[in-house]
Amino acid sequence: MNWAEISLKTTTEGIEIVDGFLMAHGVTGLMIEDAADFNNFLKDTTIYWDYVDDELMKMASCDTVIKFYLADNPQGFETLNQIRADLPSLRATTELNLGELALTVNYKEEEEWETAWKKYYHPIVISDRLAIVPQWEQFDPLPGQKVLRLDPGMAFGTGGHHTTRLCLGFLCDNLPAGCDLLDMGCGSGILSIAALLLGAGTVTGVDIDQLAVKISHENAALNGVDNEQLSLYCGNVLADSALADKLGEKQYDVIVANIVADVIIAMAPLFARYLKKSGTLVVSGIISERAEEVLSVLRSNGFSVQEVKEENDWAAAVLTPEA
Repeated sequence: MNWAEISLKTTTEGIEIVDGFLMAHGVTGLMIEDAADFNNFLKDTTIYWDYVDDELMKMASCDTVIKFYLADNPQGFETLNQIRADLPSLRATTELNLGELALTVNYKEEEEWETAWKKYYHPIVISDRLAIVPQWEQFDPLPGQKVLRLDPGMAFGTGGHHTTRLCLGFLCDNLPAGCDLLDMGCGSGILSIAALLLGAGTVTGVDIDQLAVKISHENAALNGVDNEQLSLYCGNVLADSALADKLGEKQYDVIVANIVADVIIAMAPLFARYLKKSGTLVVSGIISERAEEVLSVLRSNGFSVQEVKEENDWAAAVLTPEA
């Protein structure tokens, strides 16, 4: 298997926060290059330096970078896109200086790596009601099976990631006909469009990444989704009160949030504000070891857990407002 080396630029004080963020995305085996560590080493008075190589001295002014590896396949691509999409939200969770948070793919030219994965991406059958099919693939659906055509580009959401499949499974099995749905962190638009194909009345999607909103619009057009059915917004609902108020002009029958644990925790009061008392909240993107932490916060915000499913160390949960 080939691997892509990913570098994420941050600051010394941001290392711990960014480490936790990456681990929440299932990334382990992190390597840290921090100029502060090297400077502390040079200042160690117990060591006498009579000569230090010029190349070595350059490390004293290097960037602080966290490196990790992702498989050169659709799963790795999905993980990278989820990380990229969630990075802006990370700033909203702390007052620390996290630096640029710039991502670089070092294994190949980034554009090459982010198109090479397409040879692995084939139709994904979610159920006898729904299949996710790449725009460039042929597919013969079952009678009555909806086909969601998708070109995810650089946005998170191909249907291949466990977290997305868990959400799609809920939509196939439990989505109320004609419902109003809110998609928090819409990515490629996969959940928003799937909901409409499966019978939702209207969908509102929001994402912090302008590129994701653009791709969602393109995928909606690809599937013949009526603009009156799908409304998309770009912004950070945790920091932009005007956007938060705009989304809260009505309440929703269903909210789906396929994000990460820390962002779900931060959004818990918004879920309570936006969801009808008879509604359903679906959260995913949670690494299994943090599931109980997330559910505890949601319980404290007035939700009752109805179901928890896990797939390959990722968890999703279905909750309803307490009576």
